[in-house]
Amino acid sequence: MRREYQKWFSPSLEREMELLTFGHAGMPVLVFPTSCGRFFEFEDRGMVGAIHEKIERGHLQLICVDSVDSESWYNRDVPPRWRIARHVQYEHYVMQEVLPLVRSGNRTPNVAAMGCSFGGYHALNIALRHPDIFQSVLSLGGAFNPVNFLDGYYDDDCYYNLPMHYIPNTTDPWFLDRYGRSTYILATGVEDQCKGENERMADVLRAKSIPCRLDVWGDHTGHDWPWWQRMVQTYL
Repeated sequence: MRREYQKWFSPSLEREMELLTFGHAGMPVLVFPTSCGRFFEFEDRGMVGAIHEKIERGHLQLICVDSVDSESWYNRDVPPRWRIARHVQYEHYVMQEVLPLVRSGNRTPNVAAMGCSFGGYHALNIALRHPDIFQSVLSLGGAFNPVNFLDGYYDDDCYYNLPMHYIPNTTDPWFLDRYGRSTYILATGVEDQCKGENERMADVLRAKSIPCRLDVWGDHTGHDWPWWQRMVQTYL
């Protein structure tokens, strides 16, 4: 399996950022780590190994990005305005730096976003904000409502990065048409602490006639890597 490590100084974030790419061809899947996770998490937790055959056959290409959650949502040492501003810078990094890199070596039309737990939030949010780029989303045990990280602070940047807030008010045909042609899969477990958030997020999407597949796994499935390994084998 092709494995490539890359690192550069990000103008968007004004710091060095790292990522790992697995595979040589196939649908590019942008993988976001869990809360404050790192770019190597997906590999270390056995997720890459769980689908290695599909990667080796050229069906999938994983692009595992780093996070700045500890500088944004989870950073209690700065005011909430700076937390959301840092998140906006992170999106600029993904859209203006990572995606051009992906596209320089892979022209497959459909780009997917995926993540586990808080990575599921990142995947769904960026896909909903840019449905012309991301046509598929896979969230495993997604944590979709980071409003509590804002300590009551609220502005337009907050609103437009909280899908449970902006999707109910979306009326723009440009967005709704592209949502309708995209694939959104929310997988969670019957004993997952985020099960309720997944059910609410699915309800919000469906209320706008956005096709969303919500799968609640039984058999005591919870919020952890062994279950996510099984899920990623099922959906990717």
